[in-house]
Amino acid sequence: MAVPRDTYTHGHQDAVLRSHRWRTAENSAAYLLPFLRAGDRLLDVGCGPGTITADMARVVAPAQVIGIDVAGSVVAEASAYAEQVQVPNVSFQIGDFREAGFKAGTFDVVHAHQVLQHLRDPVGALTDMARLVRPGGIVAARDSDYSAFTWAPRNAGLERWRDVYLAVTRRNGAEPEAGRWLLGWAHAAGLSNVTYGSSTWTFVTPDELRWWSELWAERCVASSFAEQAVEYEIARPSELTALAEAWRAWACEPDAMFVILHGEILART
Repeated sequence: MAVPRDTYTHGHQDAVLRSHRWRTAENSAAYLLPFLRAGDRLLDVGCGPGTITADMARVVAPAQVIGIDVAGSVVAEASAYAEQVQVPNVSFQIGDFREAGFKAGTFDVVHAHQVLQHLRDPVGALTDMARLVRPGGIVAARDSDYSAFTWAPRNAGLERWRDVYLAVTRRNGAEPEAGRWLLGWAHAAGLSNVTYGSSTWTFVTPDELRWWSELWAERCVASSFAEQAVEYEIARPSELTALAEAWRAWACEPDAMFVILHGEILART
């Protein structure tokens, strides 16, 4: 069966990658860490710049860890990062894990962070992840839920930003509320031994708010998300510029806070 063509809403501009480089196993895969053991063979699906991958590789060493991503530029960055931080038991390759030729049962753990929300067939992806895991192994996935993002104070610009983001993502055939659907998707994929949980990222200090808001201010005007919003006639460039300024102004509010909810699944095959 052919893999459906997926469109990555965010793109790989620096404003996107700065947030990806911030991610660690501790802040993005804490739900999985207690279950990793030295010697576990691990595949990291949609590894991006490899920061989470390298952290997990340290935990399962000396087993070999593979990170895979469709974007060649981030795979090159991930390889350089692993060399820089001296994690020798991880390697990276370009491609779609569903078409990479991995044999069934190759891995003890297959992990995906913020990936399923960008796929046209998340159930099929989970099915393929499970196929690659040995009996008794782990399928792990974590995805955010954009409709459940919470912030204060109220801001019409941020509300409009979210509406635009939801519309663009759904136009791409993906599900921006993925976090709430992970359990159902896992069951639809034939996984029966599934644990569901949730966790958050919270931005509340001035430095955190400045960093997070600037990322999205840039993405509103210079990212694949912005290009798609205009192409799909969901928002005009002038409106996206106004949304960028709304992000920056909101972050200066004295009581500003932003909370991102994630759903998480662990499934034993």
